Amino acid sequence: MNIDSMPIVASAKQIRLGIHKHLRLRKSQDIVEILGYATILFVTVTFLLDGGLAGVTDLATGLGSISRWTALVATDLLLIQMLLISRVPWLERLYGHDRTTVAHKKLGKPILYLVIAHFLASLIQYAVQDNKNIIAEAITLITSSNDLLLSFIALAAMIVVVVTSIKIARARISYEAWYLVHLISYVAVIAAVPHEFSTGQDIAGKPLQSAFWIALYLFVAGNLVWFRFALPILKMFRHGFKVIAVKRESSDTASIYVGGRGMSGLTAQAGQFYIVRVMTPSQWWRPHPFSLSATPNSEYVRFTIGDRGDDTGAMLRLKPGTKVMLEGPYGVFTEERRTKEKVTLIAAGIGVPPIRALAESMVANPGDITIVYRTRNNDDAALLLELDKIATVRGHELKVLDGPRATPNSWLPAGHGNIPDYQRLRLIAPQIVQSDVFICGPTPWTHGVVKSLLQLGVPENQIHAEEFAW
Repeated sequence: MNIDSMPIVASAKQIRLGIHKHLRLRKSQDIVEILGYATILFVTVTFLLDGGLAGVTDLATGLGSISRWTALVATDLLLIQMLLISRVPWLERLYGHDRTTVAHKKLGKPILYLVIAHFLASLIQYAVQDNKNIIAEAITLITSSNDLLLSFIALAAMIVVVVTSIKIARARISYEAWYLVHLISYVAVIAAVPHEFSTGQDIAGKPLQSAFWIALYLFVAGNLVWFRFALPILKMFRHGFKVIAVKRESSDTASIYVGGRGMSGLTAQAGQFYIVRVMTPSQWWRPHPFSLSATPNSEYVRFTIGDRGDDTGAMLRLKPGTKVMLEGPYGVFTEERRTKEKVTLIAAGIGVPPIRALAESMVANPGDITIVYRTRNNDDAALLLELDKIATVRGHELKVLDGPRATPNSWLPAGHGNIPDYQRLRLIAPQIVQSDVFICGPTPWTHGVVKSLLQLGVPENQIHAEEFAW
């Protein structure tokens, strides 16, 4: 394969546009969200119908009621939270990875608070009933039942997971370390199951409630096991993914070409990303999210990777023949979200790979697409020559903006006096308000671009800025 003369893949002949596509998406999202709220309503109603409040006569029974309800809602939310981060295709197509991840993180603290409330209410209730102090009662519970011991382990695991999800903690650990820690959440759920069915007053011996919880557990577990574990392994053996070439793109980036059997059978689209595992003894356990940097074809998929200072540097030196596992594709940063004839693609740094892939594949007449590429140095900008070639062949307009920032809070380079970023953006891309805008770059930079777009009056449904959140 001659990667130096890679052809530009032909785009599709047409694409459906219009706001109706966005409205249909919102309706589908509403249905999923209603089902989620319905599960919380179900466990609350069954709790009340089962005498959840009617039996409160003193402190102990009041604590017992709190313990029951918080356990039910916390477990329901925990299962929803796990489903949100499971990267199942039907959720990915509706929301995208970043929105499901943000929702997953927002549920973390409420779930922890509910679990702690359940734990404390139960412990104090039993201590009051047994006329013991809290520490003695805790020791009694742990030593008297294996199921309750597992529940204590589940609580400890949940605290570890939530603490490592706090923004300050995430800033201090790598994605790979965070990923390993969050595998503990599976331990927390599994450890909590036995005591729910053996001692849970709202589940044990109740056919309707038992059927509901069994179905919910099986649904979440089935999605997780199949899409997160079984399917990637099956695809790895079916396609035999391996590195077929590595090409240096700049001083700190390189393109990795991955091929295998039946590559035309993959369903990836330009703009999506895969979780990539290099199947070597030292790297197989370290997953990396990488966007496609070229439209997928029948020979390979391509990732353009920047050296982030971790083991991504070693990936830039991979040898042809190295086996890899691809989990995905994920993300909704694709042309399917497009509603307008005009499109503006905005990239910075290592955010350029999906923008380059979209520029190659999007349906467009000459002049429909404007590409804005923010670089530090044009002489060392990854994929710039390819973008220039695509723009020439397809009739896109390419605007390259290089140099230091105009001010510390600006996302644009110096120039044009004191004109605000949003006004400069209108000068750079005059048709941007009538465009769908796809943005990819470092998170603070992306937020700056989105702020400028909103100041210009670009509707939110025309702004597409999926990030790899974690």
